[in-house]
Amino acid sequence: MNWLVMTFKTSLGKKLLMAVTGMIFLLFLAVHLIGNLTIYGGEAAFNSYVEHLHALGPLLAAAEGLLVLALLVHVTFGTILFFENRKARPVGYAVDKSGGGRTWSSRTMPYTGLLILVFLLIHLGSFSRFFREQTGGSTFSVMAGVFSHKGYLAFYLLAMVVVAFHVRHGLWSAFQTVGASHPKYQPFIERASILFAVIVGVGFGTLPLVIHFLR
Repeated sequence: MNWLVMTFKTSLGKKLLMAVTGMIFLLFLAVHLIGNLTIYGGEAAFNSYVEHLHALGPLLAAAEGLLVLALLVHVTFGTILFFENRKARPVGYAVDKSGGGRTWSSRTMPYTGLLILVFLLIHLGSFSRFFREQTGGSTFSVMAGVFSHKGYLAFYLLAMVVVAFHVRHGLWSAFQTVGASHPKYQPFIERASILFAVIVGVGFGTLPLVIHFLR
């Protein structure tokens, strides 16, 4: 057990935990988006999806618990790595290189991560409040109520742009950290990361528009 503790005290160990928990969230985003896209089938189709999801009961609760744990680990070790890197390199590089994953997305990862955390808290809080206010209302009606507020809608759309940038580098970085990166496949991984980020950003970003037209 000591070797495991010592491993996660190292920079590589922390990065591995970041990669694993990041992959969990990327999988969640993919599944969550696929489920939410049922909204294109109309209000009834979306509400049916939500009912089937809630019918999973303990499995859904376990998945939510795993996501909460992954979030705590990801945020904690992300913060630790950020300050360790700042301490090890208090002065920025004289020459800013974009190779090896050094992009605008990679340089802003701590900040986009913080913004996403703020978004999650506001997002969950907003939906919880509307669910309490609309007792007996469907999930679709709750979503429509939340997105009817222009201020929140603008905040949500901006957040999806931030999420896309974070995901773009996060997916690439996770492959590199776990050793799945190879010069031969690197171009494919980079393109796949960009494609996935665009799908996530556009996919979630268009949901409020679909809801608006369905109403």
